[in-house]
Amino acid sequence: MKKISVLLLGAGLLGLSSCNDFLDRLPDDRAEVNDFEKATQLVSSAYSTASPAFMMEWSSDNVTDNGKTFYYQTDQDQVYRWKAVNTTGNDDPQHVWGYAYYAVGNANQALEDLGKVKSGNIEAVRAEALLCRAWAVFSIANAFCMAYDESKADQYLGLPYPKEANRSVDKRGTLRELYENINADIEAALPHVSDEYMTVPKYHFNPRAAYAFAARFNLYYHKWDKALEYATKALGTQPASLMRTVSRYKSLSGGRREIHNNYISSSENANFMLQTAVSYLGYATTSSAFNRYNYANYLVDRELYWAEMPWGTGSINNTLYETKLLYGPNQVVVYPKLADEWEYTNAAKTRGYIHVVDPVLTADETLLVRAEAEILLKKYTEALADMNTWVSVHCAPSSGTATRPTLTIASIKAFFDSQETVPEKMESKDQMGVKKALHPQGFTIDETQTNLLYALLQMRRLETCMQGLRFMDIKRYGIAFTHLLDGENPIYFKTGDLRGALQLPGDVIEAGMEPNPREN
Repeated sequence: MKKISVLLLGAGLLGLSSCNDFLDRLPDDRAEVNDFEKATQLVSSAYSTASPAFMMEWSSDNVTDNGKTFYYQTDQDQVYRWKAVNTTGNDDPQHVWGYAYYAVGNANQALEDLGKVKSGNIEAVRAEALLCRAWAVFSIANAFCMAYDESKADQYLGLPYPKEANRSVDKRGTLRELYENINADIEAALPHVSDEYMTVPKYHFNPRAAYAFAARFNLYYHKWDKALEYATKALGTQPASLMRTVSRYKSLSGGRREIHNNYISSSENANFMLQTAVSYLGYATTSSAFNRYNYANYLVDRELYWAEMPWGTGSINNTLYETKLLYGPNQVVVYPKLADEWEYTNAAKTRGYIHVVDPVLTADETLLVRAEAEILLKKYTEALADMNTWVSVHCAPSSGTATRPTLTIASIKAFFDSQETVPEKMESKDQMGVKKALHPQGFTIDETQTNLLYALLQMRRLETCMQGLRFMDIKRYGIAFTHLLDGENPIYFKTGDLRGALQLPGDVIEAGMEPNPREN
């Protein structure tokens, strides 16, 4: 294991108020929130500056073990093994939990203080505050809770959902109650969402972002009709015009950093909402301190960008644009969408914070949300149209011997019939592949849906790689998978595995919060 410089990354640098000037001023200013401008500033502080994405990504099948000779971090090792994390760094449960509920507290304070405001678009700001509250808890629920299952929603644990300023909630409640609370806030907010008062809309719940969030939430909530409806409102009538033009990235001269800068740009139509966090998420793909558990070239070759799919295989005979945009050594082969963003706190640039800017809501992912909802509603014509739109944007007409496909029910079935199903208990990397058995949690699918979902979930896997969403897809579809370990027996994540609800922070449990259950 390799320790990272305490000067740059130590937890001591990360006090809740240390990396946001507005939050430093917030306690003194709260009593003065009585005009519209101050209310909008307060709501701006209701976006968490911590992210569960690192924990979720390294818990998923997107990463593997490169071997004992490479460096790793303690928390990285623990989440890879689905163990409780006992460190207190930037991406760890304590930090993620604390910042999320700090954001919830600010949202609740804003909702209370808006009652003192006499002019301005008060309902729009109230809507943003409601969405911030819902988003903060939804984001960590994806890490700390099981996937929604109607038949088990009264058994699975939820999370506290405070609705009043300066009043704590010490009971978790059920997953059903949690989803009902999130849904109520979303539904109350959507009719009033507006970006007319926003200075930088892409860092806030602008209308497209709000509907994209609502679509993803309802997909996870098994409300397919609503997911479709809200995704359509986010995407408009010409989704392709909003999607990322990946084809232009190959002409950029600045390498991985320029690709990254374009990917996270607020001027990029595809980016509905950007969120910043103090996190290793991007840094872990460039620092050798994280190389042991990472995006190994053989995993990329068998399960990610270079894996055989209808659009091609490898890097040459593959129409997928991203296959020509991968960087890094054999241990960490990545499409450099995320990177480390440094905030230095001294002139010598030896102290500071590592941030990540994450496009948490995008047109491309929202299109796939809609396509998935359409598959589950058996609207196959519409689903294939959306999937082919994604292919048309992400794939070149031809590359080597490969040509861009037009996906059909028959062609998708034929492709996945030709693929071996990855064993649920894999023993070696040679068994890796793109076809993993689906065991949906709380709903059923037929053969046609299964084949279309194989393709759709692989698109989602590529689209959201590095961002943690794959772990929710694994939980939602009961995908069993293996984490290989150098010199040790493999470890297995099974369908409905209770470790899918990552363990709460130790200090939260010690304070009396009910921990996530584990099997004996």
